[in-house]
Amino acid sequence: MAADTLKSTTGAGGAAAVRRLLLDNGALTALIVLVIAMSALSGDFLTTDNLLNVGVQAAVTAILAFGVTFVIVSAGIDLSVGSVAALSATVLAWSATQQGVPVVLAMLLAVVTGVVCGLVNGFLIAYGKLPPFIATLAMLSVGRGLSLVISEGSPIAFPDSVSHLGDTLGGWLPVPVLVMIVMGLIAAFVLGRTYIGRSMYAIGGNEEAARLSGLRVKRQKLAVYALSGVFAAAAGVVLAARLSSAQPQAADGYELDAIAAVVIGGASLAGGTGKASGTLIGALILAVLRNGLNLLSVSAFWQQVVIGVVIALAVLLDTLRRKAGATPVAAGTGGNRGKQAVTYALAAVVTVAIVGATSFLHGGTSSASSPKVGLALSTLNNPFFVQIQSGAKAEAKKLGVDLTVTDAQNDASQQANQLQNFTSSGYDAIIVNPVDSDAAGPAVRAADKARIPVIAVDRGVNKATTDTLVASDNVAGGELAARTVAEKLGGTGKIVILQGQAGTSAARERAEGFAKGLKAYPGIQVLAQQPADFDRTKGLDVMSNLLQAHPDVQGVIAANDEMALGAIKALGSKAGKSVQVVGFDGTPDGLNAVKNGTLYASVAQQPSELGRIAVDNALKALQGKKVQQTVKVPVKVVTAENVAGFSG
Repeated sequence: MAADTLKSTTGAGGAAAVRRLLLDNGALTALIVLVIAMSALSGDFLTTDNLLNVGVQAAVTAILAFGVTFVIVSAGIDLSVGSVAALSATVLAWSATQQGVPVVLAMLLAVVTGVVCGLVNGFLIAYGKLPPFIATLAMLSVGRGLSLVISEGSPIAFPDSVSHLGDTLGGWLPVPVLVMIVMGLIAAFVLGRTYIGRSMYAIGGNEEAARLSGLRVKRQKLAVYALSGVFAAAAGVVLAARLSSAQPQAADGYELDAIAAVVIGGASLAGGTGKASGTLIGALILAVLRNGLNLLSVSAFWQQVVIGVVIALAVLLDTLRRKAGATPVAAGTGGNRGKQAVTYALAAVVTVAIVGATSFLHGGTSSASSPKVGLALSTLNNPFFVQIQSGAKAEAKKLGVDLTVTDAQNDASQQANQLQNFTSSGYDAIIVNPVDSDAAGPAVRAADKARIPVIAVDRGVNKATTDTLVASDNVAGGELAARTVAEKLGGTGKIVILQGQAGTSAARERAEGFAKGLKAYPGIQVLAQQPADFDRTKGLDVMSNLLQAHPDVQGVIAANDEMALGAIKALGSKAGKSVQVVGFDGTPDGLNAVKNGTLYASVAQQPSELGRIAVDNALKALQGKKVQQTVKVPVKVVTAENVAGFSG
């Protein structure tokens, strides 16, 4: 009986120990499971090039997240890091390339920009008594706005000496990964070995107790947010170096990824717990998820769902860990460091062993008979690009091509990651519709180096070689739109222009076309030009506001049909009667509005034809056949007179 009792107790103790180990290292366990699962599901995941891709893709998020870790440990929140990253990179590029400031001084200005933004956040929170959410939300808007003001809405080429931060050492080791490791070590040192680090945990654990213990809490908060700004600036420079340009819209939404990485890594939003190694693991989990889901051709929409579920599970795990009395993830008391090192080493051994075993699942697979082609679209939240996808899929099915489509969601960095995934996975050809022509350059150059044919569609790629550019002429289309509305108004009248998303090449080129076209009609007065981000809802809001200031408007030029349709909604009964609206793209909804008479005309680019021709040229290039350097798909002004015969 005693022996049985002893066995039972020992067994229960072993199970409890395993349970405690998993709870204490939930993020690490999740990363191991993810790596094993992706290795089993995709033969392309476990390659040196792809694993380096994962590191590069995690770098910017991790660097941002290290700074956010300081804030969350001290029971705060920082929603501004993405905008501060973009602003710091823009300041560097603008000062070095347009103002002639030495690069070293420009780098210092970028860091100072991050520090100043952080200090403003800290001052508003510590001395202004604003909630951290509100203060940093305000800085999110201010930082993004200043970035757009300084850059005038256009990307700025990065200095070559700084762009090397996006390159590799020895032709294989990515510099962004090295920067990530260095910044991680600095974050770990600050948290575990410095007075300010210990103060963060004290303030996050109990701010009032910290104050009564003699800590100058207000000053410490200034330092915490300033540190977050420094890390945001570093992340912005690394991101811009990867894209060879400072994008005013860069890192949009990255603050949420950074916060997610910190929480997934074991920190509590209530403050008092968290560490740099956990944050790194959290960033790697997000990168592995996105990379693996891309390799498995999972829709970008479903990727968002999966990542949201992972974040929810991470918070749930934190709750369970606290209820179970698991060891808090706090700054190292020295006694736990040896135990943690052993845990990480054991995890690495287990992972390598299991992954090595799963690699046999793919060892004997033969290459697919169908050519693999990747299509990287700038967004699928716009009917125009959905039509490009439809035309491409129809042609791929007809030609027996295995087509994988990715959605960058108008994020140049995310598209660069997707292009790198295509390259490392050995795709036979790549079709890219760039978010930005400059930003796509480095990833396309990597594909060129791997001898993978690249076809650009709708927009070209700068500083890289593409086999073919399949596109309509956005500038010529803009001129047509301007001419169409001017002639409809008889050469005189008052109009407003709804511009596209600031910083995108399509918005710039169409705006250039509008300006060129209107020069021939001095009787046309432009009352206002406002961006509505290619979005129907924003088109409605912006047009509603403009009508308050300019009720006598007679014409509207919109840089796409979505904004034109929003403007029509705002105009109500005036649309098509006293106010003539011209859109751009020839989308199905736009053509229906032309039929109904509310939209006077749409400059149609025939997007389905763009997708069809792109796939056809990709296959020709892959087969070694001669392709034209540029294939121009003509634009066409569609009005009520010819809409019945237009198919798009």
